[in-house]
Amino acid sequence: MPLLVLWDIDHTLVDTRGVGRELWAEAFEEVTGRSMREQAKVDGSTEAVILRETLRLHGLRESRDLFERFAQALGAVHVRHAAELRERGRALPGASPLLAALAGRDGVAQTVVTGNIRVAAEVKLAAFGLDRYIDLSIGAFGEDADERPELVRTALRRARTPSQDAVLVGDTPYDIEGGLSCGVRVIGVATGRTGADGLRAAGATDVVADLADTEKTLKLLTK
Repeated sequence: MPLLVLWDIDHTLVDTRGVGRELWAEAFEEVTGRSMREQAKVDGSTEAVILRETLRLHGLRESRDLFERFAQALGAVHVRHAAELRERGRALPGASPLLAALAGRDGVAQTVVTGNIRVAAEVKLAAFGLDRYIDLSIGAFGEDADERPELVRTALRRARTPSQDAVLVGDTPYDIEGGLSCGVRVIGVATGRTGADGLRAAGATDVVADLADTEKTLKLLTK
């Protein structure tokens, strides 16, 4: 049976250990001319939403042009600091062997549904050797939509895959809600700020503590 696996990135596959926020602040200052005093909530949000709310916290007005310039700057700082990201960040336990195991199965395609802009997503995955397993051409990114459900729909459309043949893996209630709203089965991973109970309460089909047990997670993904 064909299977499309939709991966979230941050706190599901990788942990930037603070580098991501530093790069975000650098791009924010480059585009606005202001030092970032505080950042809006990022868990489960897209870059457009995070920027809009962060601008509001600084008394600044949003515009589509500003977001486009910010997205370009954010991509550029990720490229410039890719080595630092690789040195300080990490792939979460089990991520690489699980992606490799799925890549070796006939009929399985893997991509991402992420609030990151595409360049940032590419850099984060490549920093830890995960990009080799992911088909980014059918993914959905922070430039594509503001809300998770629309990102999921975008990925399904690009992959030409019905919702019943897809499974989404993420660490926040927003990931879960986005998948469920599109009829996609969802596996919650308790490696972010939301614990297992919170992910179950959000409606996750299954929940795992992390991705370290490759065989267990494979069975859940492919059942």
